[in-house]
Amino acid sequence: LPAPLLAASTASAAPAAAVDTRTAGPELPAPTGRYAVGQEDLHLVDRSRTDPWAHTGPRELMVTLRYPVQRGTGRAPAPYMSTEEARLILADKGLDKIIDPAVFAATRAHARVAARPVEGRYPLIVLSPGFTVPRATLTSLAEDLASRGYVVAAVDHAYESAATAFPGGRVLTCLACGQTRGEGGIEAVTAVRAKDVSFLLDRLTGRHPVWRHAGIIDADRVAMAGHSIGGASALPAMAADRRIRAGIDMDGGLPEPYPAGGIGGRPFMLLGSAVSVPGGQNANWQTMWARFDGWKRWITVDGTDHFGPTDYPALRDQLGVPHPDAPLPGPRALELTRTYVAAFFDRHLKGQPRPVLDGPAADAPEVRFHNP
Repeated sequence: LPAPLLAASTASAAPAAAVDTRTAGPELPAPTGRYAVGQEDLHLVDRSRTDPWAHTGPRELMVTLRYPVQRGTGRAPAPYMSTEEARLILADKGLDKIIDPAVFAATRAHARVAARPVEGRYPLIVLSPGFTVPRATLTSLAEDLASRGYVVAAVDHAYESAATAFPGGRVLTCLACGQTRGEGGIEAVTAVRAKDVSFLLDRLTGRHPVWRHAGIIDADRVAMAGHSIGGASALPAMAADRRIRAGIDMDGGLPEPYPAGGIGGRPFMLLGSAVSVPGGQNANWQTMWARFDGWKRWITVDGTDHFGPTDYPALRDQLGVPHPDAPLPGPRALELTRTYVAAFFDRHLKGQPRPVLDGPAADAPEVRFHNP
C-alpha cells in the first residue's frame, strides 16, 4: 500500500530547535463559509462484522461530525488529537524528534462543541483519511465544508492509522499495515472501508439514527470524498451503495478492477498533486479514466505533494518543516482544495452552477485540467 509521508526526510527537515514548544500549537485556516461550525464525536460499533485486522471483536469506527451552528453558541473543542496519538503518528513518519508531539497535538481548529445547529436540512459528506493517518488530517476541509452548509462525517477506520484514540483509553495502532503489503492490499482496505461507510450511513440516516442532530441531514443528498486510500475507497463505496450520489478521490491510486457494475453514471472527480501522475502512485488514473461514464473531472495542483489536500501543508509551514517537493504555500494549497471540493459538491448535491469546474482559470494558475 502507498504509505504517505508527512514531510521530507529528517535530513532535509528543520532542526528540532525550530519549534518553540512554549507557544501554542499551529492554527488551521479559518472556514470560509457563512456558518459557524459545530463538532461532535461518535463511537460506532458494527456488531454484525468481526474486525478484519484484529480478527477478534466487532468492527469499530470513530467519527467526527461537523455541521452548521448558530454563532456564539458552544465552547472550544477538544484538542486536535492527544499527545500520545501525535507521538505515534510522528514516530511513524520519523518526525517525532523534529516536531514536538505536544505542539502538533495542540493544533488549533475552529469548530465548537455543544453548539446549537442552524435549522435546516443539509447534504451529508463522508470523509475518509489516508492509510496510516487519522481523520484529524482532514479537519480544515471538513470545517470549511460545514461552514458552507454541509454535515461532514470524518471517519477513523479501526487499526488503519498509526494511532487513533478510542473510548476506554485505547489507542489503536495500524494492524492493517502488516497485513496488506503486496498485491491486493489496496483492494482489501478499500473493500473494508466501503462496508464501513455503508454502516455509517445506516447509523446516521436510518430509522433509528445514533446522532442527536441527525434530523438536519438530508439523506437524499449524500456524497463521499477521501485522501489517498480514503479517496480510492470512494469508488467501491459508490459501487456498493446507491445512496452515495457523488465521489472524490484526492490523490489515491484506484482499486482494480473497475467495479463490474460501474457506478451508474454518478459524478466522480480525481483531484491530485502534479508530481503523483502520470507514472507515480496514481498511475492507474489514466487507465481507469475511460470507465467513468458520468460527469467527471481530473484536476491536479502544481507545487503540492501527496498530502496537498490535507492539513499538513499549513502545519508544515508553521512548524518549520520544509518540503522541497511541495513549494506551494500551505494556506494556498488548502484554499485550492477547499475551492474545488466545495464546487464539486455544490454542483452535484445542491444543483448550483460552479464555473470553476469548467476549465483553467487565470486566478488559479497552479490548477491543471486533464482529459487523456
